[in-house]
Amino acid sequence: MVQAYRFALDPNAAQEAALRSHCGAARAAYNWAIAWVTASWWQRRAEETYGIPAAHLTEWRPWSLPALRKAFNAAKHTDPRFASWWQDNSKEAYCTGLANAAAAFDNYAKSKNGRRRGKRLGMPRFKSKRKARLSCRFTTGTIRVDADGRHVTLPRLGTIRVHEPTGKLLARVQAGTARILSATVRHERGRWFVSLQAEVKRDLERVARPNVAVGIDLGVKSLAVMADSTGEIREVANPRHLDGALKRLRRASRTVSRRQGPDRRTGRQPSKRWEKANAARNKVHHRVANLREDALHQLTTGVAAEYGTVVVEDLNVAGMLRNRRLARRIADAGFGEIRRQLAYKTQRNGCRLLAADRWYPSSKTCSGCGAVKAKLPLHVRTYACDACRLVIGRDANAARNLAALAAAAAPGTGVAGDQDTAPAVSKPRGADRKTRATRRSRTAQAGRAGGATLPHRRQTETRDRPQAEAPHGLVM
Repeated sequence: MVQAYRFALDPNAAQEAALRSHCGAARAAYNWAIAWVTASWWQRRAEETYGIPAAHLTEWRPWSLPALRKAFNAAKHTDPRFASWWQDNSKEAYCTGLANAAAAFDNYAKSKNGRRRGKRLGMPRFKSKRKARLSCRFTTGTIRVDADGRHVTLPRLGTIRVHEPTGKLLARVQAGTARILSATVRHERGRWFVSLQAEVKRDLERVARPNVAVGIDLGVKSLAVMADSTGEIREVANPRHLDGALKRLRRASRTVSRRQGPDRRTGRQPSKRWEKANAARNKVHHRVANLREDALHQLTTGVAAEYGTVVVEDLNVAGMLRNRRLARRIADAGFGEIRRQLAYKTQRNGCRLLAADRWYPSSKTCSGCGAVKAKLPLHVRTYACDACRLVIGRDANAARNLAALAAAAAPGTGVAGDQDTAPAVSKPRGADRKTRATRRSRTAQAGRAGGATLPHRRQTETRDRPQAEAPHGLVM
């Protein structure tokens, strides 16, 4: 399997300048590729206004990585933007920017032609020197972990000290069970990190209870309520790291506001006291992010190492963040990060990860008799069934319903690897769910990525179905 090992770096002043130069070179190459490809798009659009036939228009410039590398290598010697300094950095820095540009154009073309899931993507845009995240990837050259376990060697950058020991990766490399494929340096949260991607040979780590399924209901009051198929219910408290740091954050922000900060309109530079106060404020943010990351890793690692089947909800986190009263606490909880970490951690343990249908009424369904309530406001934290008189916590009831869905994940249902046999079924609506009747079409007309816009198509909305007849869908 391919695994990444991430370490914090402690570069000296010269090494940090070289790191920033490489990351800046990657950004410059990316912007050059965007301008070089889109120049032909704008030229063709201008020629069409002059009545030039399609056969005589300027040819499309390709955006594949080999084509971009060939064009860049020919232009860097004469282009005044690169001619004087391109030799100061490794070729991998420029290849990083060109590869990112090629991927951006591919994603844009697939999204425009309806072959990419998710939100519609626009044309690739230039990266700002002030806002762009510093990152560079190395795939060739000398990439190794030194034998002392406290240094890494990267192309053109030399040997850089690591803040934490690299013993785990070094032991595997020396034993011959790991081979380093690439390295990515990145500036994040005020310091530099290196991520070493390695091909690792490791045995499958079996879970502690392979025959037990668990349903996880995420929330704000309690970060996670877990109910397994044996009837055990566990609750993980929400650490609320941001709430604990709000007092310090407000005080640090007041200090920053009283200093002379930068002003782009007048060109005013920040004062030294502002930079010092801003660094102190950023330190508070970074500490909160690190605490949240550590807590989520502990939660997901424990779940993936214990249960054989994990059932989670397919939450619309972006939509939940539109609630201005709960947005801060939802973002602090990290619902999307929990789902992402479970996705890859369950694979290395031989564990199944199932996601309930987004409109499955896990909170409104009684876990005892299966009766469904038409309404269940968010402020009602206790579920009381009118049919069987069951009284249980709202989150615990939802977790039990999610755990019960694991029994539906049989072979040939389109889940847990059998994704080619399940027919498409309509998703039942909840009693209080409202959706729009029209949606954008995902089918594009013929043409290149810079062509005409996609047409709109009206679609009829599926009628409501009783919850008793609704299929309990599961997706990966």
